Amino acid sequence: MQHPVSTLALAALVAVLSLCATWAEAAEDAHVRRGRTFVQAQCARCHAIGRTDESPLAKAPRFRDLHTRYAVTDLAEALAEGIRTGHPGMPEFQLEPDQVEDVIRYLTSLER
Repeated sequence: MQHPVSTLALAALVAVLSLCATWAEAAEDAHVRRGRTFVQAQCARCHAIGRTDESPLAKAPRFRDLHTRYAVTDLAEALAEGIRTGHPGMPEFQLEPDQVEDVIRYLTSLER
């Protein structure tokens, strides 16, 4: 028979760990939400930004497929320094460090 204090301590530990996981998930969700908001405003005109949509501009890569080409974390430097492309219509922008993290976290969320 287990000692009642041991069972109670184990139950408390499980509850604390569960709460910590919930807090971490909520924080991650905030980054993902902000990243999605950014790409919706800045990128969705040409790119598919979700899990099932198609790119309005046929040659614009779907964001959910980017991880099959390269690690999306490799985009962090380009986002921070400013993305510039050789084709007209793509806006040039330079993100702040917290925005870079949000966008990268959103793109990473599409890999699941």
